[in-house]
Amino acid sequence: MTAPIETTGADARPETVLEGAGRKEIEGRSLGRIAWTRFKRDKAAMAGGIVVVLLILTAVLSKPLQSLLGLDPNAFNQSLVDPVMLAPKGALGGISWDHPLGVEPQTGRDILARILEGSWVSLVVAVGSTLLSVVIGVVMGVVAGFYGGWVDSFISRLMDTFLAFPLLLFAISISASLQGEAFGMEGLTLRIAVLIFVIGFFSWPYIGRIVRAQTLSLREREFVEAARSLGARGPFILFRELLPNLIAPILVYATLLIPTNILFEASLSFLGVGIAPPQASWGGMLTQAVDLYEVDPMFMVIPGMAIFITVLAFNLLGDGLRDALDPRGK
Repeated sequence: MTAPIETTGADARPETVLEGAGRKEIEGRSLGRIAWTRFKRDKAAMAGGIVVVLLILTAVLSKPLQSLLGLDPNAFNQSLVDPVMLAPKGALGGISWDHPLGVEPQTGRDILARILEGSWVSLVVAVGSTLLSVVIGVVMGVVAGFYGGWVDSFISRLMDTFLAFPLLLFAISISASLQGEAFGMEGLTLRIAVLIFVIGFFSWPYIGRIVRAQTLSLREREFVEAARSLGARGPFILFRELLPNLIAPILVYATLLIPTNILFEASLSFLGVGIAPPQASWGGMLTQAVDLYEVDPMFMVIPGMAIFITVLAFNLLGDGLRDALDPRGK
C-alpha cells in the first residue's frame, strides 16, 4: 500500500490549501471597540476612571452608607473636643476606629460623614451645570457652524458677550440675591438650582466654540455633500449626519468640564454664597477650616484632598478619552 502523496504550491488541491483557514476567525472591530482597546492601554486613564466610578457610587449611596456606618453629618460630639483648645482629642484630628477621618474642631462632627454628605452636592451641581452648558453650547455651535452667514456672526458675537462677563462676580451677586424663597423653591433645593443655572448658563460659549469649529470642518465632508445631493434638508443633516460625528469631542470636553465646575462650586461655597450650612459641602468645610487650621490642620487637609482627588480623577479620565477617541491629536 502506497502512502498518499502530499502536494504543495500550485499542485495543491483547494481543500488542502483552505484546510486551516477556519481555525482562527478574523473579526472586524467597531470604532467603539478600537477606542476601548486604546483606553485600556492608558493606565492613568483607567485609574482615573475607576476613581470616578467609585466617587459616583459614593455620592449616590451617601445616605445609605451613612445609615450603614451609623454616621450623622450634623451630630455634635462635644466630648471628643478639648474644651480649652477646641481641638479634637487624639492625634491627627481625632482619627479613630469610630471616626476614620477624625472630627471637626469646636463641634466634634464626624468628618467622614460630612465628606460623604458633601460628595453628592458637589457632583449634582457639577454634572447638572455641565449638562446645561453642553446642551446650550452644542445647539448654538452646530447651528452657527452649519448655517454660517449672519446666523454664525450673531451667535459668535453672543458667545463673545457671554465670555466678557466677569463670571465669578456675576455668580456671587446672583447667588447672594436669591436667598430664602424664589421660583417656588427654597433652602437647599434653591441653592443647588441657582448654582447649576449660574455655572452652566454662563459656561456654554466654551463648548460652543469647539462644536462650531468642528462643524465648520464636517460640513464640507463628502458624506454631508452626499446627503444634500439625495435631497436631505438642514435638520436631517444636523441630527443624523453631524451630531453623531460630534459625540467624541463633546464627551471629552464634558468630562474635562466637570472638574472645573466642581472647583467653581467649591469656590462659591468657600466665599459663602454657595451651599449654606448646616448642609455639608467641601468648599464650606474649607471655609470653616480657614480659622481653625492652626488648631487642627487635618480639618483643612481632608476636604482639600477630596477636591484634589476628584478633580485629578476626572482630568485623567478626560485625557484618556481624548487620546482614545482621537489618536491623531496625541
